[in-house]
Amino acid sequence: MAGRYDSNPFDEEEQVNPFSNSGSVAPVTNSRLAPLNPEPVDYNYGFGATVDIPLDSSSNDVKKKEKELQAKEAELRRREQELRRKEEAISRAGIVIEEKNWPPFFPIIHHDIPNEIPIHLQRLQYVAFSSLLGLVLCLTWNVIAVTSAWIKGEGVKIWFLAIIYFIAGVPGAYVLWYRPLYRAFRTDSAIKFGRFFLFYLLHLGFCILAAVAPPIVFKGKSLTGILSAIDVIGDHTLIGIFYFVGFGLFCLETLISVWVIQQVYMYFRGGGKTAEMKREAALGAMGAALR
Repeated sequence: MAGRYDSNPFDEEEQVNPFSNSGSVAPVTNSRLAPLNPEPVDYNYGFGATVDIPLDSSSNDVKKKEKELQAKEAELRRREQELRRKEEAISRAGIVIEEKNWPPFFPIIHHDIPNEIPIHLQRLQYVAFSSLLGLVLCLTWNVIAVTSAWIKGEGVKIWFLAIIYFIAGVPGAYVLWYRPLYRAFRTDSAIKFGRFFLFYLLHLGFCILAAVAPPIVFKGKSLTGILSAIDVIGDHTLIGIFYFVGFGLFCLETLISVWVIQQVYMYFRGGGKTAEMKREAALGAMGAALR
């Protein structure tokens, strides 16, 4: 049994090693590290730290952008009002803005029969438009046939004439008689009807001349009519066939043109436009005289 005054083995005091040399015994000291200062617990691991951002610069930028937006909005409003005033002035002046929409793949003219022509005149307008396209087909085929004749030695002059017929005929037909008829049906203007009749009669005369092709200019071979077809087929059978096809196209175009001018004239007389056209012509002549 241990003595009463035995030392406590758990007491942190100097201990002496019994196996060491008693003459050189050095005391053993107990060294401890100094404790760290306590830090606050952060469960966000530093990701929730706040950053001080100056608010004066951001608020100034917002105000500047707001002023720029207000200036742009005012400019757009001013332009919209100016455009509206121009449209109202154009409508009061009776000017119609026509947007080019035909053909769809390359618009060069304005053409909207279902929305602009009265329903009882749409069929007649479509046939007149077919007459215009028929003339384009006739003159195109005429160029092909005359080009073939030129290659076979008929001369380059007839080819130049065929090109002139096409270049002058297609836009001339649209400007001189098709567009006046389109606008006459749309506005019911007697003056436009008169212009249509004048130039459509010239168109009809040209179709008859082309279908016959009398030997007036270079023996008539610049047009694919019946006389030139008979003249050519004796030397070149294939070219003669081309000319006969052109003759058939010009005959068909002539028949369609006769029907169109007859129907338009019947509508014109039935609507009492003759007296109106005379009255408008008299007023126009009086105005020109007063000027």
